[in-house]
Amino acid sequence: MLLTIRSLTKTFPGTVALDDVKFDLAAGEVHALLGENGAGKSTLIKCLTGAYRPDAGEITLDGRRIAPRSTGEAQELGIGTVYQEVNLLPNLTVAQNLCFGREPRRFGMVSSRGTKAMAEEMLEGYGLDIDVSRDLGTYSVAIQQIVAIARAVALSGKVLILDEPTASLDAREVEMLFDVVRGLRDKGLGIVFVSHFLDQVFDLSDRVTVLRNGNHVVTEDIAALNRVRLIEHMLGHALEHEVEDHTTPHDATAPEREAMLHFTDMGKRGVIESFDLDIRKGEVVGLAGLLGSGRTESAELLFGLRGATSGTARDQSGPLKLDSPRAAIGAGFGFAPEDRKTDGIVADLSVRENIALALQARRGWARAIPKAEQAKLADMYIRRLDIRTSDAEKAVGDLSGGNQQKVVLARWLAMNPRFLILDEPTRGIDVGAHAEILRLIHELTAEGMSLLVISSELDELIAVSDRVIVVRDRRHVAELTGADVSTETIVRAIAQHGEPRDGEAA
Repeated sequence: MLLTIRSLTKTFPGTVALDDVKFDLAAGEVHALLGENGAGKSTLIKCLTGAYRPDAGEITLDGRRIAPRSTGEAQELGIGTVYQEVNLLPNLTVAQNLCFGREPRRFGMVSSRGTKAMAEEMLEGYGLDIDVSRDLGTYSVAIQQIVAIARAVALSGKVLILDEPTASLDAREVEMLFDVVRGLRDKGLGIVFVSHFLDQVFDLSDRVTVLRNGNHVVTEDIAALNRVRLIEHMLGHALEHEVEDHTTPHDATAPEREAMLHFTDMGKRGVIESFDLDIRKGEVVGLAGLLGSGRTESAELLFGLRGATSGTARDQSGPLKLDSPRAAIGAGFGFAPEDRKTDGIVADLSVRENIALALQARRGWARAIPKAEQAKLADMYIRRLDIRTSDAEKAVGDLSGGNQQKVVLARWLAMNPRFLILDEPTRGIDVGAHAEILRLIHELTAEGMSLLVISSELDELIAVSDRVIVVRDRRHVAELTGADVSTETIVRAIAQHGEPRDGEAA
């Protein structure tokens, strides 16, 4: 084997990121590394490239034990990485980017002619007919990715790690990039391919390794791997063990409520293909799919965080303009994001101030909410949601993860939205807070609020949803109702290859 990892362990305070993980890579193969959020993929890559020092374990390259202490040292050993966001300089030319740090010189000065010739030589065999004297930023993302690969291969030349390289590419650009990767594989490079697009994994890879919760789950040849079984490995569900009966909470014979919101042909080019969605009063619509499938992007589109390139929205009163979060809030929408620390809480502000934020934004900053009213609001939701804090003036950043999540929910509930989007509402919180949030979802729908809930926990999604929309490879591919709201049906819809089946959404 070209690269071998054995018993790799990495811990952080309160978290075991990698636990006795194994991985190997042969010369001349593309090896896909898969797993959901928190699986350990990024930590494994950072240990391999010198960004992290593992606590235990062994990495060997060409039969020699290595322990890179920096990304530069990893490159010198032969390990290069290309990320989703191209880590080159768009304001420099292609040639300058390719030769940066090792430009040919003449009489002690950088030779522009020599740099250009060196860059053109580096790009030979990559199928690019481009002017290397042009700024890199003037080219498409796909070409920038290939330039980044050419630089990484030139600097390293043994192992190439591709971390979500196709996330911003269209189908034609993906195929162009894959042609380059296949060529490098044929030349003997070992390539680690990280992706959330299963069709691409099956199209490009020779073998697959799945990590889950910091543990190695399975390594298999792609030719012998069943799609459904792969998703089971990633999610931790075995379909044959699915015995719960979910027909009662999802009764297909129940009278259909009138739609409150209509989203028609909503989409954003290169992000999520257009979809139709109706939201009924007092219902929970679940969004299921693998990480990177387009779940969060769909929610952000509805909330105005991403500018739609197609589509219309309306309610019973007429058209809605949802071109910004402010407009969505004005229409009675709320959005609790997945990453509460980055996009949800304002850590240095108090519980009171955090809870009042959305309502203040809806009223407008010229009409400040009096502090006494903020305090009354905060006290009400501290009691209702059982937010564990000494008082409403405590900084939110000092609370536990579960209580921070409750504060984010309280912020939107204080606004009394008619439509609330929850993206991974129970991620990273304790069992008690988890149960309380699921109970709250049921209470809100009983009061007439409509919710869109995104969750990687299928049991959780099934427990709260009236309908489940399945998202795969940036498309809404199925709508499940009644007895079809089950782990087995969801996983099979995620795994389905090719065009939508009869009954699936386009």
